[in-house]
Amino acid sequence: MELPKTDLNLSHNALVVLARRYLRRDEKGQPLERPEDMFRRVARAVAEADLLYDPSASVEELAGRFYQLMTNFDFLPNSPTLMNAGRELGQLSACFVLPIDDSLESIFETLKYTALIHKSGGGTGFSFSRLRPKGDIVRTTHGVSSGPISFMMVYDAATEAIKQGGTRRGANMGILRIDHPDIEEFITIKRDLNKLTNFNISVAITEAFMEALSRGKDFPLVNPRNGQVIRQVPATRLFDLLVENAWMRGDPGIIFIDHINRANPTPHLGEIESTNPCGEQPLLPFESCNLGSINLSRFVLDGQIDYPRLREVVHLAVHFLDNVIDINRFPLPQIEEITKRTRKIGLGVMGFADMLIKLGLSYNSEEAVKTAEEVMAFIQRESKIASAALAKMRGNFPAYPGSIWDRPETPFMRNATTTTIAPTGTLSIIAGCSSGIEPLFAVSFVRRILDGTELREAHPLFRQRLKEAGAPVEEIIEAASKTGSIQALEAVPEEIRRLFVTAFDVPAEQHIKIQAAFQRHVDNAVSKTINFPAEATKEDIRQAYLLAYEMGLKGLTVFRYGSRPGVLELKRPAEAGRLAPRPRPTLTQGVTRRVRTGCGNLYVTVNWDEAGLCEVFATMGKAGGCAACQIEATSRLISLALRAGVAPESIIKQLSGIRCPSPSWEEGRQILSCPDAVAKVLAEVIKVDIRPEPEPALGSCPDCGGALESEGGCYLCRSCGFSRCD
Repeated sequence: MELPKTDLNLSHNALVVLARRYLRRDEKGQPLERPEDMFRRVARAVAEADLLYDPSASVEELAGRFYQLMTNFDFLPNSPTLMNAGRELGQLSACFVLPIDDSLESIFETLKYTALIHKSGGGTGFSFSRLRPKGDIVRTTHGVSSGPISFMMVYDAATEAIKQGGTRRGANMGILRIDHPDIEEFITIKRDLNKLTNFNISVAITEAFMEALSRGKDFPLVNPRNGQVIRQVPATRLFDLLVENAWMRGDPGIIFIDHINRANPTPHLGEIESTNPCGEQPLLPFESCNLGSINLSRFVLDGQIDYPRLREVVHLAVHFLDNVIDINRFPLPQIEEITKRTRKIGLGVMGFADMLIKLGLSYNSEEAVKTAEEVMAFIQRESKIASAALAKMRGNFPAYPGSIWDRPETPFMRNATTTTIAPTGTLSIIAGCSSGIEPLFAVSFVRRILDGTELREAHPLFRQRLKEAGAPVEEIIEAASKTGSIQALEAVPEEIRRLFVTAFDVPAEQHIKIQAAFQRHVDNAVSKTINFPAEATKEDIRQAYLLAYEMGLKGLTVFRYGSRPGVLELKRPAEAGRLAPRPRPTLTQGVTRRVRTGCGNLYVTVNWDEAGLCEVFATMGKAGGCAACQIEATSRLISLALRAGVAPESIIKQLSGIRCPSPSWEEGRQILSCPDAVAKVLAEVIKVDIRPEPEPALGSCPDCGGALESEGGCYLCRSCGFSRCD
């Protein structure tokens, strides 16, 4: 694909992203428009909404302002707006929430709606909490229910079959309440990396559950069909299961559903049960989200935040997003009806880490928390002023009576919500800034181009600061691209190390403090990933969840390094050049499995401790020789790899399928060799299926093979711009 010419200040990666996903293309996939043409198309289409309220409005003047807003990279709307505004499809919303009631008709009617939404480029969120549990009676057929998870599998398969025209692939959020009888199966379902690959999943945690947890009491699981308590389970056991799976896989996430509904702006329209796929936008059934992000890195002037210019951009961005609702071609009439009743918009931010660097503040500081609070409070306040000004001209949102804004001090409000912090994924690549409110993922990375050449790229501010300090720029950038962090690089001046911290350099508590600071001034929710190193324990995850609840967050996504093969596979700072295994723990627990191989009985022992799998022993039932030596060597190397943080799935992938001259059969499966037997035992322990070379669920980038970043449930390749669920 030829990259388009442009006069805009766009990086190579930004041009790749635009050409592949945003610009109009011909039948051969070649771009038919330049980036400038795309922004003019979008600006003109969105500005034309003003004519609905004022036939004499100057569309050209407003389109020019919108064009400058976007081409200055002060603000960008969500991806579907850039892709589809001014084009035939015209579907401009990123995501939707659909209802699922406890009937086969509702389940498959919603599945049909889902297919239409995915076809139009949107993502979908569902709560499966209304569905009766597995084994419950179905009176019309005198049979038994297969439960909500079986229907999630159906939705997942349907999503897989729809590719969304090559621009955006369907993404789903599946939510189940903590008091649903099938909650334990739901919590553990994604231990198998081949299941629900098109779903993010979250547990809706109630205040009643947190109360039972704090008191160490049993917690009732309730059949949603009739409200009867099915059984009581210890709240601590359920919470431990949730923590264990988040530690192991990063799934499920959690949402605090009562925190969400306490902030529901239109309670008279119903309760909120679900969110969009990344969790930052709680929505009523059939509502859609209409998001955009301000690039905070553009608002630092002489070492201070330029609040006067930020005010202008907030007001213009609110105008832009409100107009999008009017020109949007919604995929379903129900969606258009409820979206226009509440007119929710979600103005968020990106480039926060870059802003901190320009202000001379470390992400790992209390000053960063104060800055987050200050800047988001300003955006929240100004977005409300802007929405009120629009309401005076255009009218309040139709569901205003009965909403939380229906009070004397706020007689005007155009939008039921105005702020959301979304993952910005590819938008931040286009804008050339850090993603969302995340710290930097890496200060330097390797970009792979189509001919296989690898180029080292560095954060421009990092390169600039190194040059100003007289440091060996290229030498440091090369070292940083290998480690992902600069904290262990002695050649980097201390002040630069202080400013350029990356995701794994930030303690979980600081991640949560930053998220909470933004959440206090956001109507909807905040998308953020809390990154943990490979050696993080389950107790670390537990404490993060408890802190998130205490600080009033609406949800939390965690990601432990190495918990999913192929994602975030950078060397850790302390390793700076080579991996080193952690010490063998004093106390372990484990299992021993006998496997019949073609050479005799093989006894495989797998042990683990609080930090995860740590060792494997394998012995052959009959006398030794070279085979015994090789088995012992294999066991030692596996143990070494596990304690060095190598993902078990990567080890399984390497060992499974190795053949020897004497394969055998056991329990209906073929054992190809002793290494293959060890792989199968490891897979049993961590509960994954061994299948022949499936497409990685969330592994390396499918376009270029580069490392994927995790952001609020999304996956992004900065080498080529590939993104899922942005």
